[in-house]
Amino acid sequence: MAVSASYRAFVLEQLGSVAPTTAKSMFGGVGLYAKGLFFALMDNDRLYFKVDDSNRADFEAQGMGAFHPFGDDRAMGYFELPSEALEDTDELAVWMGKALKVAASKPRKKKAR
Repeated sequence: MAVSASYRAFVLEQLGSVAPTTAKSMFGGVGLYAKGLFFALMDNDRLYFKVDDSNRADFEAQGMGAFHPFGDDRAMGYFELPSEALEDTDELAVWMGKALKVAASKPRKKKAR
């Protein structure tokens, strides 16, 4: 579940060209935030965006798979981003915008005090 420093830096640079993005290490992977929303994650030098019924078909049409933590059968609500999208800022903006909309539509959990 490791993410190399070079991949992390590259992804943050690319995403940052669309919107300011921050990263937080978690469970061996990396969580990504923009506009105060958790919208993506990195694991094993792969980038996954948050999905729901509004954007899942975009990923499936590109033959991209769901994120399966720890290699088990349970998929989370994240699909791998096509590598070409990460290389093209205009295309990345579309994919990222949709993932941010999905993240914004989910109720936020309140932090315990």
